[in-house]
Amino acid sequence: MADPTLYLFDGYNLLHAGGFEDVRELRDTLASFVAVSGARGVVVFDGHGVDEAYGPLEVRYAEHADTLLERLAAEHRAGEEVCVVSSDLTIRGTAGAEVAKISSQTFLGDLERVAHRDERPSQLRHRLDDETRERLERLRRGGA
Repeated sequence: MADPTLYLFDGYNLLHAGGFEDVRELRDTLASFVAVSGARGVVVFDGHGVDEAYGPLEVRYAEHADTLLERLAAEHRAGEEVCVVSSDLTIRGTAGAEVAKISSQTFLGDLERVAHRDERPSQLRHRLDDETRERLERLRRGGA
């Protein structure tokens, strides 16, 4: 299977598995991940909230997040490579054979290894001045 072009994230499942402070921290982490991966992502949370976009990451709320994740997987799996990130076996079982599935713990472990590897001081971000970094961060979040 090719690299996923669309990641579907089970929001509260990842939030609790990763010990994130809050939804914003998880959102920012996932927005950075999909941006660097050259992919798109949708993180879905149970409950009510404002649907938003942060660069290539959409944040969605649904009364039943599992149902929305399953529907999104079904809608997109024929046209692109889809990966569902959840430890919920029901979601992983109903997403379809064409969809890649990864547990929250495995995804977070892989994400942590990438983050540690990216901490080398030779990276471009360490050579940019504060103003340039701030402008790039605004662009990453979809602002001007």
